[in-house]
Parts: sequence; C-alpha cells; structure tokens
Amino acid sequence: MPDLLIELFSEEIPARMQTRAGEDLKKRITDGLVEAGLTYAGAAALTTPRRLTLAIEGLLAESPTIREERKGPKVGAPDKAIEGFLRGAGLTRDQLEERDTPKGAVYFATIEKAGRPAAEIVAEVLEATIRNFPWPKSMRWGSGPLRWVRPLHSILCILSDEAGTQVVPLEVDGITSGDTTAGHRFMAPNRFSVTSFDDYAAKLKRAFVVLNPGDRAEHIWNDAQNMAFAAGLEVVDDKGLLAEVAGLVEWPVVLMGQIDDEFLDLPPEVLQTSMKEHQKFFSVRNPKTGRIERFITVANRETADNGATILAGNQKVLSARLADAKFFWENDLRVAKSDITQWTRALENVTFHNKLGTQSQRIGRIAALARELAPVTGAEADQAEKAARLAKADLNSEMVYEFPELQGLMGRYYIEAAGEDAAVAAVAQEHYSPLGPSDDVPTAPLSVTVALADKLDTLTGFWAIDEKPTGSKDPFALRRSALGVIRLAILNELRVKLREPMQAQVERNRSAARSVTIDDVLDFDSIEDFDGVGNASELSSKEITGDLLAFIHDRLKVFLRDEGIRHDIIDACIAMDGNDDLNLLVKRARALNAVIATEDGENLVQGFKRANNILTQAEEKDGVEYSYGADVKFAETNSERALFAALDQAQARIDPALTSEDFPAAMSAMAALRGPVDAFFEDVQVNTDNDILRRNRLNLLSQIRQVCSSVADLSKIDG
Repeated sequence: MPDLLIELFSEEIPARMQTRAGEDLKKRITDGLVEAGLTYAGAAALTTPRRLTLAIEGLLAESPTIREERKGPKVGAPDKAIEGFLRGAGLTRDQLEERDTPKGAVYFATIEKAGRPAAEIVAEVLEATIRNFPWPKSMRWGSGPLRWVRPLHSILCILSDEAGTQVVPLEVDGITSGDTTAGHRFMAPNRFSVTSFDDYAAKLKRAFVVLNPGDRAEHIWNDAQNMAFAAGLEVVDDKGLLAEVAGLVEWPVVLMGQIDDEFLDLPPEVLQTSMKEHQKFFSVRNPKTGRIERFITVANRETADNGATILAGNQKVLSARLADAKFFWENDLRVAKSDITQWTRALENVTFHNKLGTQSQRIGRIAALARELAPVTGAEADQAEKAARLAKADLNSEMVYEFPELQGLMGRYYIEAAGEDAAVAAVAQEHYSPLGPSDDVPTAPLSVTVALADKLDTLTGFWAIDEKPTGSKDPFALRRSALGVIRLAILNELRVKLREPMQAQVERNRSAARSVTIDDVLDFDSIEDFDGVGNASELSSKEITGDLLAFIHDRLKVFLRDEGIRHDIIDACIAMDGNDDLNLLVKRARALNAVIATEDGENLVQGFKRANNILTQAEEKDGVEYSYGADVKFAETNSERALFAALDQAQARIDPALTSEDFPAAMSAMAALRGPVDAFFEDVQVNTDNDILRRNRLNLLSQIRQVCSSVADLSKIDG
C-alpha cells in the first residue's frame, strides 16, 4: 500500500487561517478518496506559514472493481424503454440477461466498473480541492482563474512504496505537480526533491523549517520560559498569542528585549495589550512587583549577531508604540482626577442603538434599575446608582478608544484615580462579567447589582423594540446576556423575582424608543434608516416581559443540561408559581431531578399520570370538576383507606417544607406516595358501577393530583 504526500507551497498564509486550512485540506482529500473507493490507514495535516501539508498512510494502490446489478424493463417492453435502459447501463442488448420473476420475465444488466489507479484518483481529487478550497478570503494573480489565499507557487504530490516514488501527474493553471519543495525563505531557499514523508520532514528541518506547528509552539514557549527564568522573571501565559506566533514563523528564534524605564509604570495590562496587539510580543513580568519589565519576540531566522539588530529594531518600534500609550494614560488620568463625569456627559453624543437612544440614556436606565435591585443584592442603593453611572465612563477615554479590549479595566484605574471607593471602581471592570459560560462571575454586591442591571437592560431594551434572536442569528449577543443573568442569580444565590423589575425596565426602554427623534441619533446613513415613533413593540410591557422570561427559561435549560437535568423536569418546575425567581426554580428542579432518578420517583410519576388521565377523561365525560369531597367513610378497601392516610401525611409534610423552601423534603414526601398509589390502583376499580363510590374515588384521584402538583407539575414529565 503506498503512502501519499501532498504539499501546497505558497506565499505566507495568515496565521489565523492555517489550522482551519489544514483541517479542510485533510477532510476534502480524504472524503474524495474514500468516495472514489480508496481507503487509507491514517492521515495527518501540518501547516507552516508557506505550506499546507497532508500525509496519508496505507492508501490502496487502486480502487476495487465494482459489480452492480440493475433490474430493467419486462421482456417484450417497448423498444424505446429497453434502449433507454441500455444507454443508462452502457451495455448492448446481447449483454442483458432474462430472468423469471413473479411478475414475468424481466431484463437484468450486470455492470462492472473496473478499478482505477490511485494516482489517477488522487489527481482528480486534489485538483478539485485546490480549485474549490474554502478560504475565508482569497485572491487572484496573473491571468489565470485560480484563487488562493496568497499566490500558489508549487504542488508537491507523490505516492511512495517499497518499489519507489511516483509523482502524481497534475496541472492547475500552469502549476505542474512534482516531487520538490523549498526550505526557509532566507536561510535555505533552494528547492530539493523528496521521496517520502519522513524524507520530506527531515530535509525540511535541515533547511530550517519546523513542519509541525505544535513543535514550533513548544519550542517558542520553552525558550521563552528559560530566558525569563534566567533573568528572575516569568512569561505571561497567552495560549492564543502563542498559537498565532507559531503560525508566523517557520524557524522560530526566541529573543528577549528590554522595555525603556519610562514606560515601566504604565499599568501592566496596557503594556501587555499594546505589545500583543501591535507587535505580537509576549510580556515578561517581575513576579515580585507584578510589573511588565521585558518582552519576548520571535524572529523567523538566525543572524550572525544573534538577533541584536532585530531586537534593536523591535525596541525602537515598541518605544514609539508605548509612547502613544503613555500619552493616552497621562491625558486620561488628568481628566479622571479633575472631573470624570465629563466622560459620562460626553456619552450623550454617542448612540447606543438607533432605536434606544444614546449611551448616556442607557446608563440612566441601568442606574435606575441598579437602585431598585440593590435591596435584593445586598448593595447600598446610592452606591449602586453611583457605580452604574460611572461604570462605562472609560468608553470615552483615549486609552479605550485605542484599545477597546481594555474597557472596564481602565475604568477601574480611572475611577480609583478620581478618588472613588475601590468597590465602586471595581464595578467598572466586573459589571461586564460573565461574558461566557466559563467566565468568572462577580461576587461583590455592588458589582453583582450593576452587572445584573446592565444585562437586564440589554435584554429588555431589545425585546422592547422587537429585536430578538432568530435561529442562529444573535447580533446583540442576547443569549449571552441571558446566560449572564442566570449565572449571576444562581452562583450568588440571589433571591430576586425578575418579573417586576424586568417589566419596569421594559417600560423605560419603550419610553426611550418612543422618544428617539432624528436629532438624537448621529449614525444614520440616510433618513430612511430612522424608524421614528414606530420603534417600540406593539405588545404590552407585561406581554413582552412574559416572552423575555420564557427566553431566559430556555437558556436555563441549556445551562442545567450540563448537570444532567432534562428539559421536561425544568418545565415541570417552570409551571409552578415563582418561576421568575431563578434561584428558587433551580433548587426545585435539582430536587425534582434527584427524586425522578429514584425508582419511587419514577413510578410515582406513572401513578400520577394514570390518576390524572382517568380523572381528566371522567371530567370531560361528566362535565364536572372532581376537585373536592373525597371522604374516607366511603372507602371499601384497606388500600383505599391507606391512600387517604398517606395523602394527609404527605400534605402535612409538604406544606411546611415548601414554606421553608426545603424542596428535597417536599419531593421526598411526594415520592413516599408511590407505594400507596400503586396499591390503590392494583386493588380498586375507579370507574365502578356504584356512582357514590365512583365519585368518591375520582375525588381521591383529584387529591393525588392536588398534592403532587403542589410540588411540581408532573404532567410535564416525559414518559
């Protein structure tokens, strides 16, 4: 079985595209080969800035011969029908076989497709892959129609086995396949031939190319750590930057440079962000002080002066970048210390959304909601309002304008510089969290209050103008905001009933949407973009809130899925009163989930459903509601009397448990009904001919439904 080696050699591929390109090459080639009948033992894709490589082991030398049998028309069918069948099968009439079937004699054709050599199939699949490769962005060059991410220079495609190496003949827009490649652009640019993947990888390494991106990343990280450790420092971990830098070089040479003393007092986050975004440098930190004191850069070549010239050039460019950052920092500090509120006032001229007004108006709505939420979250109301009004002030700072990813963090520095309390300053950074399912959740009462207000305002605002997520589209990240509300409430064990504050915030946003005028909004491309007073949803604030709460409940189902809690169990709890208290809802769902997982709980659900079905059918048939009047004096059997007693005992345990929100105890009391309910149905015929007994037993079933439904709506449980 031969091995296949493919290399597509081009100008530099953007680092962010390399991993996906390797995966696409592997999938398209292997899928195409298998579809053509060529199976293989294993495949691996490797990438460097200038090449996509695919190595396939144990490929079949040729596709297998395929025999296919087709059933044709009946013997004696019209000639046109037979001729059409022959054309489709590629046969002549004398090659057909007549066979008797239950429906008479029928023509059958046996079609044999001979196998094809692997080289022929590989050439077809590779050409189709190159011509239709799914680059996010591609370009044309020269006069040919071929599009590639950067100009494609050569195609290496060989099949190798014990007998030797064969070049797979192929031509794409004047580029002819061969068995040669080139090494490092500067250190070994000459082309050389290869005979197998092992030969290819070894010769590339001698030509200063590390083929495996994982090996390049490991080499960079180890050298960087060793250099930092030797200087008594440590490298700031950044896996994303490491992967990107590994995609920028074929022969990584790690160098450590010095940051000028005048920049060392800048906030470490500013230094780190500036170096990462502009220069792709790793930050090197002093573990004793937390200051960023040096940087790591990765060159793509070795030099006679051991990188001294490269470092000098990088340090010169870095100093210019950091001079800008220092200028922004010092200017922002002057503003913050003199009057930080001028930034918030300036947000009156910044549009948040063309239907919801300015950032300043939004901040006012968040501040009002934060004041209302403060008693529930344990924050002081005046502090919560102040923190909410300052939390987004840094959006107007020069530093955040240059580095948007520092929003919130810089706000914390500036608010502290303005003389505000550290807890108020922390809100600026923490109120954006959590940004995702793995992001940290703030726990400080002020931060929790403003974070919750911010996310609820986002949700109610876009619901108020009917800009809800549809399908996979969620341009305003509203699903993320809903998950943030859920995690804030549950992980901080907040006992907040969301319906009332959400409805109030919907009304505030509806008022804002109605009041937006063309003069308030600065970013319209044309007058047609402005919706005027038609911005607000036509639904009432109560209806909007109900719809939004249902959306949050849907996200809660996703959140609890990782705990193994099924959607139907959550639905059974959502059907109960107080479903706008997410913490209460989750406690109920967890307790119900634990009970349903037991044999008693599972069987009780079946007994409940049986009782509910019998009762529902009887009520529909009789046109009455059997909801009261069950009397133990009409009980005929011991099991019937035992059920009366068990229901009274369960209710006596359930009521105080629900009052104290001890859901495990309430669920346990409900599950204890399993035995008496089962015994009742085994011994008793509910729909007896005796009307008195029938009514009494139906009312007893109603009592089962009432007792169980006080804990959860078991009718929502599947199965």
